[in-house]
Amino acid sequence: MPKLWNETIEAHRRTVHDAILDAAVELVAERGLLAVTMSQIAEKAGIGRATLYKYFPDVETILVAWHSRQVAGHLEHLSRAGEREGDAGKRLEAILETYALMHQQMAGHGFGPDLVALLHRSRDVGHAQHQLHALLRDALAEAVRAGAVRDDVAAAELAAFCLHALQAATALPSKAAVRRLVAVTVDGLRAR
Repeated sequence: MPKLWNETIEAHRRTVHDAILDAAVELVAERGLLAVTMSQIAEKAGIGRATLYKYFPDVETILVAWHSRQVAGHLEHLSRAGEREGDAGKRLEAILETYALMHQQMAGHGFGPDLVALLHRSRDVGHAQHQLHALLRDALAEAVRAGAVRDDVAAAELAAFCLHALQAATALPSKAAVRRLVAVTVDGLRAR
């Protein structure tokens, strides 16, 4: 087949795939995990049930695929967050603020504990957490070398501290409150 034909088919498949993921998560947010059927997802995505089953066998698989897409997007966004800043300390602060703001925004999705539990059972979550930790550890190590961050605690330990501290952003009411949390966290990292 010609290259253009293959690219067109692949683009169509990506579009259908994304429409399925978006429809499923929207329905789950509206109705709850246990109330969503494959028929409803197909209808919301604007495709037939037979087409839906060509892509996914069940609702759980769709939601896990949606979560994987979200996690990959978040990791990419975090990697780019520090690129706009000049020095290592500012890059680290940009990554931390982006991470905290993501947590605050996720809290607003309204997903129940049943969906969160389902999504965090995935094997991909452990891999993503490892990538996130490594990204932050490397940014911290760079900031240590630049003298912007304390050097009396290993970068891996500081990364764990930051990740846990900034998860508190899920309970914060505003971006200003998130930025204050980031400032407190960064203050704990400063070179003594």
